[in-house]
Amino acid sequence: MIEAPKPRLKELQRQILSEILEKIPPHPAAHGFLKGRSIKTFVAPHVAQRLVLRMDLRDFFPAVAGARIQAFFRTLGYPEAVADLLGGICTNAVPRDAWTGAGPDIDRARLREAHALYSQPRLPQGAPTSPALANLCSYRADCRLAGLARAAGAAYTRYADDLAFSGSEAFEKIIERFRTHAAAILIEEGFGVNHRKTRIMRQGVRQHLAGVVANRHLNVMRSDYDRLKATLTNCVRLGPENQNRAGHPRFQSQLEGQVAFVEMINPARGKRLRAIYERIRWA
Repeated sequence: MIEAPKPRLKELQRQILSEILEKIPPHPAAHGFLKGRSIKTFVAPHVAQRLVLRMDLRDFFPAVAGARIQAFFRTLGYPEAVADLLGGICTNAVPRDAWTGAGPDIDRARLREAHALYSQPRLPQGAPTSPALANLCSYRADCRLAGLARAAGAAYTRYADDLAFSGSEAFEKIIERFRTHAAAILIEEGFGVNHRKTRIMRQGVRQHLAGVVANRHLNVMRSDYDRLKATLTNCVRLGPENQNRAGHPRFQSQLEGQVAFVEMINPARGKRLRAIYERIRWA
């Protein structure tokens, strides 16, 4: 994997993010990593639809190559030298000696695949600029997919590497052809499709996107709710240390974030979980 950027580099990236990237409006279909948008706004257009199509992009950040980032900055009007410098700050590649030092126990096929992906500059995960750049470099793909959905009478939204389409009976009739056309657009735009995660969900099954159920109204998945409720209840009864089996250093913040997520999606259920959470005695 590409190494996380060092502190000084992150400062430069945060400056690029705040002074350049955040001033550029993203496509309306994009909902990930954006202020005022969330998983809730990503799923909302697909509630109570006859059919929901979910697609997943493979290697979302590293799929965006350094040359593409440099070209993006040039389209903003920066001189080539400045655009190349900005692109270099925002991308990274695995050092050459890391590949030569790979042990004999590493699967060679997977090593070749990783080398093809990470040996050249790419968007690194964990960099402050990567989410914004990935969204902005997906703009043309979002335009084409939104147009394709509009022509089919369907809705389209994207949350990072999760894509969702939904529509009525007319959309259901052409879904196989539509899915093939959408995958072709993504490949043409430089993205790989994880076909094993593609799902066609009709009304008779649970329609879920990013862990949120969309059949009749927005809701959290029952299994996730029950699991979180059990964890909170055991924290009250046995103490939070007993439930933090993985030794998470910020277990309290992790639990509170999960409760806040349920509150956002289903306020009634979230209120019940919040009441249990407030009874936990933290050290």
